[in-house]
Amino acid sequence: MALRASMRAKVDMPGSFTIPARVLTDYVQLLKGAQVDIERVGNELSLTCGKANTKIKGLPAEDFPVMPEIHENTGYSIDALTLRTALSRTVVAASKNEIKPELAGVYLGFFQERFQGLILAATDSYRLAESRVPVVQGDAAVACIVPARTIYEIIRLLTVSTKQADVPERHVRLSLDENQISVRFSDFEMTSRLIEGSYPDYAQVIPENSKTRATIPVKELVDTIKAASLFTMSGVNAISFDLNVISGSLGVSSTSTQTGEHHTAIDVEIEGEENSILLNHRYVLDGLGHMETEDVVLGVNSSDTPALFTPKGEDAYLYIVMPIRK
Repeated sequence: MALRASMRAKVDMPGSFTIPARVLTDYVQLLKGAQVDIERVGNELSLTCGKANTKIKGLPAEDFPVMPEIHENTGYSIDALTLRTALSRTVVAASKNEIKPELAGVYLGFFQERFQGLILAATDSYRLAESRVPVVQGDAAVACIVPARTIYEIIRLLTVSTKQADVPERHVRLSLDENQISVRFSDFEMTSRLIEGSYPDYAQVIPENSKTRATIPVKELVDTIKAASLFTMSGVNAISFDLNVISGSLGVSSTSTQTGEHHTAIDVEIEGEENSILLNHRYVLDGLGHMETEDVVLGVNSSDTPALFTPKGEDAYLYIVMPIRK
């Protein structure tokens, strides 16, 4: 990854210098003045803020690595807040293990057959997240895999930039080269290498229909799962979800030989047939944490097929959790 940022300043004499990033960041966060005067003196950078004066040793700018250049063969413009939300919702399902590099990244599919816009997807083989984002400008059909670490950095930069009151821009510019992606917004430009390889055909895992569908208040479901999680076997994290059509309820239960057992029933809107499924509570909570509606729709076909979570009334996001075999 490479990042270039700019800020407003009164420059009396142009120049360049290289200093340790962490030292500068940690120091600047402690300054209480509104203005910092910076001057290069030999192999040091002098910083003056109010009555505080500090010198940080550094290196000539010529020793800094060459910033990569990206040729905008393919470019897109996307709403910044929409993209940030979609990235946050999706990257949570990316694999933390890099044994399979493709799964340690996020799939970006522009104008693919399934959606004429941008599809983002991530999976670690145990759960899957997919988001759909409209594209304001650009129409080329391209797909790539972006490292999860890069995605987290983009989210952080967009979060900081969109909070600034004087940011006139609303759209992020994404550009793709043969093996690189660049992101431009506000006062920063970031480039990153892409992950080589082909992303798995994850679409076949997404259920087309569900035999049982329940509409559940997100907050109540989260609190219930957290309570049940206290009584799960360590390392398994299994919680049973029992969908009872006749009583119109969702039963959430767990059992542990060490801590005991727990059961809660939630009144829900439910249709279809009786069903039950065993899921990893950590994976479920990760998905529910990114539902931006008051209610979530849970779709289940059987105890051996994936459970589908979607925000009620929204088709731009889905989250799938694979069942734990009994």
